[in-house]
Amino acid sequence: MTDIAEIKEPAEPDRLAVGRTVVDGTTVVTVTGEIDHHTCGVLRHALVPTEPTAARTVAEFSGVAFMDSSGINALIAAHQAHGPAGSLRLAGVRGPVLRTLEIVGLTTLIGCYPSVRDALES
Repeated sequence: MTDIAEIKEPAEPDRLAVGRTVVDGTTVVTVTGEIDHHTCGVLRHALVPTEPTAARTVAEFSGVAFMDSSGINALIAAHQAHGPAGSLRLAGVRGPVLRTLEIVGLTTLIGCYPSVRDALES
């Protein structure tokens, strides 16, 4: 049985939208828009678990067209907040955003998957 609870957080209009759903105990955060120094706080808040003990989060990034170094910092902070027993995974990262993650080596720290389903099943 799938346990689903949905929470929507307000975000800066026209810049970044963040939705949060819980699927079988894993938080799925859907991110759409641009991640920069104006919007990275919203991303960080959405990805940092409220209870870091063995927290699992999948961030769905297929709707993210741009991310600067502020987004990288938010992802690193979120990864660290999950602790050694938890996990942060990215799904659907595309084009320039994926290339940025690869260049800075973040794909070796945070797993990237083609889809949310793949990230949940791994």
